Amino acid sequence: MSGYTQAQLDALREAAARGVRSVSYDGQTVQYSSVDDMLKMIARIERSLGTKKGPQINTYKTDRGFR
Repeated sequence: MSGYTQAQLDALREAAARGVRSVSYDGQTVQYSSVDDMLKMIARIERSLGTKKGPQINTYKTDRGFR
């Protein structure tokens, strides 16, 4: 178990979107020093929960070229 929850991730995303550095969830409040630190934590939680997906790569094959 990762120790992180979807509620934590949702609260961080919402706060980062608003530009607020203080996040409350599960009766606790965390103050981040910057929005960049929050974005790093969001990425960490996404990796931990398995919700972050890598880059999507599309390949195309054609016999006649692109139009």
